[in-house]
Amino acid sequence: MEVAVVTVGDEILAGDTVNTNAAWLGARLTERGVDVERVTVVPDRVADVARVVNEYHAEYDAVIVTGGLGPTHDDVTMEGVAAAFGRDLAENDAVHRHLTGEGGYAASDLADGTTEIPEGARPLHNEAGVAPGCVVGTVYVLPGVPDEMKSMFGAVADEFVGDPDHVVVVEADEPESALLDRIEGVRERFDVTVGSYPGETVSLKLAGTDAGEVEAAADWLRERVDAPG
Repeated sequence: MEVAVVTVGDEILAGDTVNTNAAWLGARLTERGVDVERVTVVPDRVADVARVVNEYHAEYDAVIVTGGLGPTHDDVTMEGVAAAFGRDLAENDAVHRHLTGEGGYAASDLADGTTEIPEGARPLHNEAGVAPGCVVGTVYVLPGVPDEMKSMFGAVADEFVGDPDHVVVVEADEPESALLDRIEGVRERFDVTVGSYPGETVSLKLAGTDAGEVEAAADWLRERVDAPG
């Protein structure tokens, strides 16, 4: 399963907010064996949200959009997703019942637009906040507030499935540039992917769906690199 993650917000592009949602989602999806093929940040503009969602919906098995939900002037994600599918926004009875029932809100407390999602969308109730999410086709729309996003993703996590990789990390006390021959060698001999992450030492991350193959590749590599002190 291949997935794209889209985060919406001028504050992310300006550097005012760190995009922790994308990192968290990437980790959770990878744990489930899902391939995250794109992580994209778009501004709070309807046309930008619609264009990216339309493009990624056609290209990937699912799209997760976070941020820009709610009734304020810069919360345009629902409108953008609706536009991508050629739909209008409409008040959703299930969302209204949830907020005025389990949520404990009076109808008069809800700002205009709070209960609106794209027509025909499946609502996702916000158990940690107010703004609802939804699913349109294979596009999942989640809040941007991290606690709300995590809670709502938990409700749909089982819809994201794949073959989880077996991962082994080999540490090498050599410059990354000096390891190129061994990185190429392990790739040629074993059906694994190799990630190289320099720091105080170089972490070589080996991953593959066959645990035995990954372990064999790690053993081969350990024999050929200088281990940390």
